[in-house]
Amino acid sequence: MDRREFGEACAWGAGSLAATLAGHAWAAEARPRSYGRVLLVDELGQPLKAAGLRTQTNYVFHYPFEATPVFLLDLGKAATATQLVTREKQTYQWPGGVGQQRSLVAFSAICAHKLVYPTKELSFISFRKGAAVNPQTPSKGSDLIHCCADHSQYDPARGALVLNGPAEQPLCAVLIEHDAKTDQLTATGTLGGELFDDFFKKYEMKLSLEVGPNAKQAVARQSTVRELDRYCRNAVRC
Repeated sequence: MDRREFGEACAWGAGSLAATLAGHAWAAEARPRSYGRVLLVDELGQPLKAAGLRTQTNYVFHYPFEATPVFLLDLGKAATATQLVTREKQTYQWPGGVGQQRSLVAFSAICAHKLVYPTKELSFISFRKGAAVNPQTPSKGSDLIHCCADHSQYDPARGALVLNGPAEQPLCAVLIEHDAKTDQLTATGTLGGELFDDFFKKYEMKLSLEVGPNAKQAVARQSTVRELDRYCRNAVRC
């Protein structure tokens, strides 16, 4: 084999390998990301009990960073595993709900379109019991997470799948574990399309005022869970 033939053979081999990798599903999968185990606690600092959560009620905690809010929901019905796709076209398998009825779910509360999120003063995004009523964007389901800023709608029973609006991907899932013996909940990581870098870039100055210098610091050991109406002074309904 001369030098030209050897070069052609190497080029063919590399192209064949790339095609093979592209053909495997695992080459385009979004993997779970571990950020450490964080126990969810109530406002008194005691371990939160899953049985104490009210169904179809917005709860908020922060994970994996001090400034990144998360919705915790007891849907009152089982949430089954769902295959989803990020805006980068990576597929992933959301594992579904946890708890005795598999009804407990958690998702990043940062909208996947304009990065709208709940603050202590105002929230344009929240879970809505029943059908979302909006003349501009008719609801394609009920019991959805709805963002009033752009009218994106996400189905929390199917991994926060986008049902309506301009959002390009589901809300990033936060993985939680339920201890059947103690009824406690622990956040362990994320799954899906993260938008944390974009979030910190867009709101850098605002977050420094809201949270201080620890906005990008990873949450350690425990995170306090509050009802949205107790955390936020004005939860907008649209």
